Amino acid sequence: QVQLVESGGGLVQAGGSLRLSCAASGRLSSYALGWFRQAPGKERERVASIRWNWYGDRTYYEDSVKGRFTISRDNAKNTVTVYLQMNTLKPEDTAVYYCAAGLRDDGADYWGQGTQVTVSS
Repeated sequence: QVQLVESGGGLVQAGGSLRLSCAASGRLSSYALGWFRQAPGKERERVASIRWNWYGDRTYYEDSVKGRFTISRDNAKNTVTVYLQMNTLKPEDTAVYYCAAGLRDDGADYWGQGTQVTVSS
């Protein structure tokens, strides 16, 4: 079992920044952690993900966020906190953002509750 708790969403003007946090606990060794988002009327899409092992981190970014968003992690004894630093936000980034844990890098077997990000123009 994996538990995911997100925080950090909100309202920001275009060009601004937000940082999302996801506190993950449970048996995480086989899972990649990532962020997905879903805008009204659109399908949920993977924004960024990170998988770590002994030789380093492997990250993924969706094309529209490359150079603006950064995913990172902080491993503690029993939890991992995954961050999504979002810079130069655009109105099209407006969505509910979900933290996810997946056995596949592009999948999600566990979901967080979601946090709203709204970017005003």
